[in-house]
Amino acid sequence: MSLSERLADSIVEIIRDEQLAPGAALASSRDLAKRFDVTTPTVREALRRLEATGIVEFRHGSGTYVGAGISRRVLANPHRPTIDRESVLELVDARLVLEPAIAAAAARTRAPEAMSRLEAAVTNALHPPAGDTRPAVHFHVALAAASGNRLLEESVEALLHVRVREQIEIRHRYDDRERDHAEHVRILAAIREGDPAAAETLTRTHLESIRKAIETAEFRAP
Repeated sequence: MSLSERLADSIVEIIRDEQLAPGAALASSRDLAKRFDVTTPTVREALRRLEATGIVEFRHGSGTYVGAGISRRVLANPHRPTIDRESVLELVDARLVLEPAIAAAAARTRAPEAMSRLEAAVTNALHPPAGDTRPAVHFHVALAAASGNRLLEESVEALLHVRVREQIEIRHRYDDRERDHAEHVRILAAIREGDPAAAETLTRTHLESIRKAIETAEFRAP
């Protein structure tokens, strides 16, 4: 294991020992270098390793902060091959297996603490983020949270994180924002009404529409 790898592990230990939550500021690279008696470039290399898996994030002109990846159990491979139609369809197919049943569970449970997040996330489709960043609360992650099952929420979040580039491609290909929003609104209404069958059917129909858009889209050769 290289020095930067060992240092990255040590920085993760600091985050966990100090119970730093996502969004909390880390010490500066200079202060970390003094703490571990290494050079500042070595610290920066270690931080770049952690950034690749979302454990830390850099904010220009502000510093380094704990990222959402610190609590993830499944992490993305930053060196995966270029995406293609098949890899995007693979993600949609995986979501088709999982998310309709999750939506039905959400309609049965309607966990109160998660419903406000779902209500807030329903407008994401109308206000897509700029560039390749993701919304703060993804609608489908919030939908899984409404099931009241933390493992289901983590599973959907991890899947979208591990295949983040494919998910970004989906957002670009399925670019009818009004339709996307309307479908989310109908899913939300079924959840509110406690109708598992409708929630499941609407979620499946929504994802099948996405799949069709991917199937007919043009992809450049890798």
